[in-house]
Amino acid sequence: MRNVMNGLKRRTNRRSFVKKGLAAAGTATVGAGLLSNTLSVEASGGLTPGDAALLRFAAAAEILETDFWVQYNELGGIQDSEVPGGSGSPLYTAALQVLDSDMPQYIHDNTEDEFTHQNFLNAYLASKGADTIDLSQFATLPGSTATGSSGKPRLTNLMQLTLDTSWWTRYRSRTNNPDLNPAFKFAQAVPDLFSPGGFPAIPRTDADLTPPDHLQAIANTAGFHFPTIEQGGNSLYPSMAQRATKTEVLRILISIGPTETMHFQTWSDKAGNAPPLTDPTNGLVFPNLNAPPFGGEDFQTNLIMPEPCPFLSPSLPVCSIIRPTETKGIAMGVVNFLTAMGLFIGQSKQFFELLKDLAADADHARHGTG
Repeated sequence: MRNVMNGLKRRTNRRSFVKKGLAAAGTATVGAGLLSNTLSVEASGGLTPGDAALLRFAAAAEILETDFWVQYNELGGIQDSEVPGGSGSPLYTAALQVLDSDMPQYIHDNTEDEFTHQNFLNAYLASKGADTIDLSQFATLPGSTATGSSGKPRLTNLMQLTLDTSWWTRYRSRTNNPDLNPAFKFAQAVPDLFSPGGFPAIPRTDADLTPPDHLQAIANTAGFHFPTIEQGGNSLYPSMAQRATKTEVLRILISIGPTETMHFQTWSDKAGNAPPLTDPTNGLVFPNLNAPPFGGEDFQTNLIMPEPCPFLSPSLPVCSIIRPTETKGIAMGVVNFLTAMGLFIGQSKQFFELLKDLAADADHARHGTG
């Protein structure tokens, strides 16, 4: 990978502007829609600027995913040469295994998958002579100091998460689809994670390893964070694929996307096993989703396959689908979604400017026009 400040190949003047804007430590503001003057120009190797922007945004998203999955694996996953770094936290791992005994293996494999996605996407961009992306300069956030963590600086913050768990009822709803009813509010599976939010998903220090219900609440939060993240990728890839021009780029997007769907279904199943409890240290409540005032198909924990819902038009029969898949503003929506989650608490102004620039470029891509 090349450094985003020093290694970006200049295909247009706007890339030089982005580079200088970042290097100026905030003295320049990176604008939106910077592909507008280059939509008809193909990057060397045959990638249109739009296709390159789609893949570059996907690569950035995968780098961010890899960063937090590494943190989970260091403390709760399988420790081996495939995903090195930490040494594991036996108590945290045991709390995760309350949700499923195979959690360490699943965390390990998800982490490895994200590594392969980020590495492949950057390598493909480089093979086409297009700009690649490297966010390592922004890995400055303090991570967990609990035993088992590598203690490395991070891109993402897993210690103050606010999770929108409305995907739970969105995928169980037979009557509403956010693509057709964008104003409809789906109920939260774990209301406290959304409001007030701000809860840890990994032990911050060894002090978080007790009392037992506090540690279990941290593991439960992780259990809901996993599918919350993966349902985003579940929608991102098919949404971006609709904007791709080159067949090979379309192939990449529709090949990686189903892997995210496999992740989402796995983790949504495990989240349903989170034991009901109240964290005695902060009042965070994990409800029994099969009992009143929850319950019914909208909350039933063993419904892990998408219920049929309206698709494209209310006049058509319902269909079991990925939702949402609307393409307009999908990349910027992902940036806003991750930011609202608290994943970037402590990041710099330059970090947010770069993410917004990458998202604006991806959202400017149009099928057939570059």
